[in-house]
Order: sequence, then structure tokens, then C-alpha cells
Amino acid sequence: MEQQAYITIAIDAALKAGNEILTIYNDPASDFEVEKKADNSPLTIADRKANAVICEMLKSTPYPILSEEGKHLPYGERRMWRELWVVDPLDGTKEFIKKNGEFTVNIALIKDGVPVVGVIYVPVSRILYLGIEGIGAYKWENVCLRDKPLEEWIAEDALRLPLAGDRGKDTYVVVASRSHLNPETETYIERLRGRYGEVELTSKGSSLKICLVAEGQADEYPRFAPTMEWDTAAGHAIVRAAGGDMWCPDGTPLVYNKENLLNPWFVVSRKFGPVA
Repeated sequence: MEQQAYITIAIDAALKAGNEILTIYNDPASDFEVEKKADNSPLTIADRKANAVICEMLKSTPYPILSEEGKHLPYGERRMWRELWVVDPLDGTKEFIKKNGEFTVNIALIKDGVPVVGVIYVPVSRILYLGIEGIGAYKWENVCLRDKPLEEWIAEDALRLPLAGDRGKDTYVVVASRSHLNPETETYIERLRGRYGEVELTSKGSSLKICLVAEGQADEYPRFAPTMEWDTAAGHAIVRAAGGDMWCPDGTPLVYNKENLLNPWFVVSRKFGPVA
């Protein structure tokens, strides 16, 4: 099975997991069965069911799976994985519970610590993002289950990222988390104002913040608060394929399948650093 076949499996897994999530999200009788994990973050029945769908479909590929909702193997075993899937079956569980629609399904393929394929699906808006190293980044709107070969689907239906044309803004646009605009981030934004003049802030939930930069709708996304590898891997692959990257404060890109799965602070941008 070639890499293109693995990518189509990942796309189909994200779409089917999204449909599973929507079944629960749109059920007026559902209470989401919210639990608290060890880090006090929420977990719902939608997280669990989406994870089951994705893991079952990815089992047909030769790569191991590192999922937020799965069992995390010791680093002594994981460190031997040159290639692996990194999965967040429902990124933005808080947004899901609030019912604001800003949650996603995230699947990434990692090779030697680098995200080379990323799939992000937004179930409520039926928007799909895809990034493939060396090929490009794409966006689909009003997505249904894939009904044609990947190359044809890209050629006929996809929007290439970053989106062409002027977004109609002269200001420097920074995307920030709704719930993590901490003093460090505010200080960084003040530095950007000194560099670029007027800075406009925009907010999105989940990995959609990274997608805004990949699209060209935002110039930069600073994140000076904790995230895990599954929060960023798919978006990182997409923004790399769109010509940008996610940099740590020391200027190095984020890497994956580390011993500690917690990410360092980072900035997402297409305006500086190496172009993938």
C-alpha cells in the first residue's frame, strides 16, 4: 500500500469520525457523558467514539497510533517508531460542550519527528484541510464522504492554501486562543504592535487557529500556554505544506514523538524561518 492510500484512509477516518461526533452533538437527548481526565480536561462520549472509529480504520496501515484518548506506550518503545500517526479524535472538547461548532478531528502522519501529512476536519461546517509535504496544502468546503481518487479530488474540488487574493486587511492579524490570552501572549502582541503598527486580534477554537495562518487569513499565531503533540501535529503538517512552520522560542521547529509529549511554547507563521 502506497502513501497515497494511507492518506485516503486518514481522510476517510476523519470524515467518518466527524459524522459520529455530529450524531451525538445534534442529539437533543444527549448529555455528552462528560468526564474529567487526570489533567482536569473534559472527556465526552464523542471523544471515545471518534477515537474508536479512527483507530479501527488506521489499523489497516503499517504505522502505530499515538492518540490523545489511547494508551500511551513507554518512550522506550515509542522511540523506535520512525513513522506514526498522531491523533486527536476531538480537538476542542470544551468548544464541543459549549456547542459553538469550533471543534475538529485531527490526524497527522509523523516521520522522524516531522509532521509530513495532516488532516483536519470541522464536522459542523463540513470543512476539510489537508497538508502533504512536498505536494501542498488544501481546503475543501461542504465536504461529503470522499467519492473519487485523491488526486482527482484535489484537482477538481480543492482550494490551494494559502488562498489567493488580498484578504482585504492592511493590519497585521494575530490569532489568539479564546481562553489562553495570558500575560506572556499579551506582551508578545505588544512587541508585534511596535513592529507592524496596528495589530488585529481574531479568535478561534481548537486547531482552527493554525488553519487560519495556513489559509493566509491570519499572519501569526503565538501560543505561550501548554499544548500536547496531538493538539498541533495535524495543523503543523498543514501550515508546513502551505509554506510556513511552527517555531519554538529558540527558532527550531516543533518535533514529535518526544519522551515528554508536552509541546514547548511556539509561534505559527508563514513569514519567517525556513519554508518547507
